[in-house]
Amino acid sequence: MKDRYSDRRIYFEELAQTSKEYISRYISAYKDIKSCYHVMEIGCGEGGNLVPFAEIGCKVCGIDISTGKIDNARRFFRDKGLDGEFICSDFVRCEIEPHVGRYDIIIIHDVIEHIEPEDKDEFMSRAKALLRPSGVIMSAFPAWKMPFGGHQQICVHKISKIPFIHLFTKGFYKWLLKTSGENDGTIESLLEIKETGITIERFERIVRREKFTILDKTPYFINPNYEIKFHLRPRKVWPVFRNIPYLRDFY
Repeated sequence: MKDRYSDRRIYFEELAQTSKEYISRYISAYKDIKSCYHVMEIGCGEGGNLVPFAEIGCKVCGIDISTGKIDNARRFFRDKGLDGEFICSDFVRCEIEPHVGRYDIIIIHDVIEHIEPEDKDEFMSRAKALLRPSGVIMSAFPAWKMPFGGHQQICVHKISKIPFIHLFTKGFYKWLLKTSGENDGTIESLLEIKETGITIERFERIVRREKFTILDKTPYFINPNYEIKFHLRPRKVWPVFRNIPYLRDFY
């Protein structure tokens, strides 16, 4: 049986559903979404998050460094009869001048944790430059120390269900992945995430330096993405636990 990691159309459809039920609704609480809006997703993958915006007539644009994912995005959108512009490039290195001040909404979903530590400030600075004066950015990411902050769920063996293993030392983590039967490509990807993962505190420091206005912070104990992936009901962190520095990274 194929799953979301081997059949990317499944993953695309799952993201489209989650975006419609959660991401677009979350954004609309702070900005009415209109058909005339320009919407960008940075690190768009196959573009599933952009589907509900394209369906109401927004002009959507996605950028991703993966040629394969961009090719899929173009094909999946075409198959759905939707319009979308998709660019294959490294957002931190590419020319952004044609896009400066163009977008009403920018989505950065499960991306910032993949950006090299020395590039994270530049990444957010560039994203801000693309916004219109009244535009908003919706950014979501797994805190590094959370149970599956290392993305080990992409593993194909039982180790994929073990929380917190990414917090082991690099050498032991690599040994554990290898002895569990994971292939070299998966191991390399997971070790890269170990180097680039981001904490809530680090992200908030970047946001402050770039002088963003924060409209809302909503921490989840069970991520909305997990509803369709693992059939778990999304749950927000209890208010009393939402703002405990450093400790909150674990839950």
